[in-house]
Amino acid sequence: MSDASARRLALTTATSRPTRTIARQVDADGRPQRVSQTFGARVFHGERMKQRLPPEIFARWSETVERGTRLDRPVADAIAHAVKEWALENGASHFCHWFHPMTGSTAEKHDSFLWFDGAGRPVEKFTGAMLLQSEPDASSFPSGGMRSTFEARGYTAWDPTSPMFLMDGPSGRTLVIPSAFLGYHGESLDEKAPLLRSMESLGRSAGKLCGLLGSAVGRITPTVGPEQEYFVIDKAWAALRPDLMVAGRTVLGAAAPKGQSLEDHYFGSIPPRVLAFMEEMEEELYALGVWAKTRHNEVAPGQFELAPIFTEANVAADHNQLVMQTMRKVADRHGLAMLMHEKPFAGVNGSGKHVNWSMQTSTGENLLEPGQNPQENLRFLAFMAATVLGVHRHAGVLRAAIASHGNDFRLGANEAPPAIISVFLGDFLTRIVDGIVSGSVANLPAGQAMIELGVNRLPAIAKDNTDRNRTSPFAFTGNKFEFRAVGSSASISFPTACLNAAVTDGIDEIVAMMEGGDDVMTAVRKALTESAPVRFDGNGYSSEWVVEAERRGLPHARNTPAALAFLNTNAARTLFERTHILSHEELHSRYDVRLELYNKKVEIEGDVLRELVDTYVIPSVLAEIQATSGVPGSLAQARLSAVQDAADGILARRTELDAALAGVPDAGPADVAAYLCSAVVPAHHALRRASDTAEKLVADHRWSLPKYREMLFVNG
Repeated sequence: MSDASARRLALTTATSRPTRTIARQVDADGRPQRVSQTFGARVFHGERMKQRLPPEIFARWSETVERGTRLDRPVADAIAHAVKEWALENGASHFCHWFHPMTGSTAEKHDSFLWFDGAGRPVEKFTGAMLLQSEPDASSFPSGGMRSTFEARGYTAWDPTSPMFLMDGPSGRTLVIPSAFLGYHGESLDEKAPLLRSMESLGRSAGKLCGLLGSAVGRITPTVGPEQEYFVIDKAWAALRPDLMVAGRTVLGAAAPKGQSLEDHYFGSIPPRVLAFMEEMEEELYALGVWAKTRHNEVAPGQFELAPIFTEANVAADHNQLVMQTMRKVADRHGLAMLMHEKPFAGVNGSGKHVNWSMQTSTGENLLEPGQNPQENLRFLAFMAATVLGVHRHAGVLRAAIASHGNDFRLGANEAPPAIISVFLGDFLTRIVDGIVSGSVANLPAGQAMIELGVNRLPAIAKDNTDRNRTSPFAFTGNKFEFRAVGSSASISFPTACLNAAVTDGIDEIVAMMEGGDDVMTAVRKALTESAPVRFDGNGYSSEWVVEAERRGLPHARNTPAALAFLNTNAARTLFERTHILSHEELHSRYDVRLELYNKKVEIEGDVLRELVDTYVIPSVLAEIQATSGVPGSLAQARLSAVQDAADGILARRTELDAALAGVPDAGPADVAAYLCSAVVPAHHALRRASDTAEKLVADHRWSLPKYREMLFVNG
């Protein structure tokens, strides 16, 4: 079968797939069960632990979660026995420590519960030691130079604050133990450990500030709700696109006559096959305890979104990885391919992961929620000011946290935020902030100052007066900040850890000012005055903003190599070391790993682009030239001339790409990344443009690759 015939077969397949449905779960009376009845069915959550553990053991575990105390071996043994029995009762045969290496995805090594007793008889065994730690090979995971290939030891350590759960396989179940991944000397080799450390650091500093404000609270944790954007296409199309298979995006492809220009997809009726996929996906997520809340069409054709309810940052990071993993698995059952890349299709919206972030006390109070009295609103203003100050001081680190080759295609276009980190507060809150900064209430008592500023009205009208600015990378949206610049394929762990670190620094500065004798309003005014340059409520896409941001001294890293350089600065090292989140060595490893990842992705895209041009595009163009040659008439001759010009353009750009790749320096990853970004990536774009020109000229039946109009609009 020719490639063109395969494309026609894919069209038939995509348009004839039946909609897959699943049976709703029912109760004993045959009535459909509510989500609340089945939620967390495969999770060893706190309520289930309370039922199965002796009260003193449950109390010790609760103390570990609330205060960070260590679990001793008897407690771990009791928990291990209880979770083993529950897992076996529910069909599990294996367990695994599930962790987040610096690949951006997850990893796991499965071990059977099977053991042998003293008489050599088979039994199921799971001890506290097995629960607390495992030893996967660390040599093959990226470490940024912290580990050598011959140094194989790595350790997974149970994260007791993230619930264990059961993962379904094709014919069985596995008990999954959320974990951190550490090297032999305790160095972090993963995304999870820095996130956990950042949560502890933020909690300590926030607790100190609350105490100074007269509202001592218990444990304070950052909470996160990451909205997940994604594309789905029929997997018959994906199977015929080598670029989607290996790079996650289309490295060439002419725009469809209709993209998102009519704006008719956003919030439109969800296509039946996609809705069936969403329903099955959500049922799985609910059983895993994932708080999936919202589903809808996004702006681009074929693009959708899932938004969860807030939960603690480390649990949210685990849940987001589960969301991506479950999406891919369930989509396959429906004959769909899941595209998580930030820009799978040129010319239409890319996909992000909006990380909604706030801070919450152990009693459920949101520290960024405007209160009902002056004291609560003083606390709100203090934490809001600390957040803005932290973002201002460490905008470069936050830009580095969201840097990736995929995000380079997205930032600054098609409703994605720009590459300049700024903070949007909205008109109403900005008026309050301006009043504080101007000093108009500097000599008034705190309560009277609140009234003069209108903060007493804030709870009732703040949300209505805080419009969303889609061009802002960091926007206040009523009772939280939305970090909108994170890429759709990224783990949220590192961006959240960086945000926690930045805000910790802002909080510490306000604490230092208050301990030095300033009252809270004076400290807030100083923080808001220093951070004024980062506040921007206008159009982040405008060329005027680029000029204005430069005048304000805001960093503007237009690409990943430039952005990652912020991790390799004294300011970044000081921030992470002072907050006890990353050592100098651990931070530098993140810098190296991300540079290497960028370099490899650019090289992979170059290889697949050359393969597509050589084995798909050029044969199609030659077939068109052969079919048109010798055909009489001026129209045929004009067509032939246009196709030949396109062929010449492809060959010229193909030669230029080879020359660019031949010039990659034999140097360190930073120099290689800079060269790839400045020389190779532009050569990619040039070859793509030449190929896309040819696609518009070659007869449809001779073009072998699935086209944008098919992949975006023909999915059953």
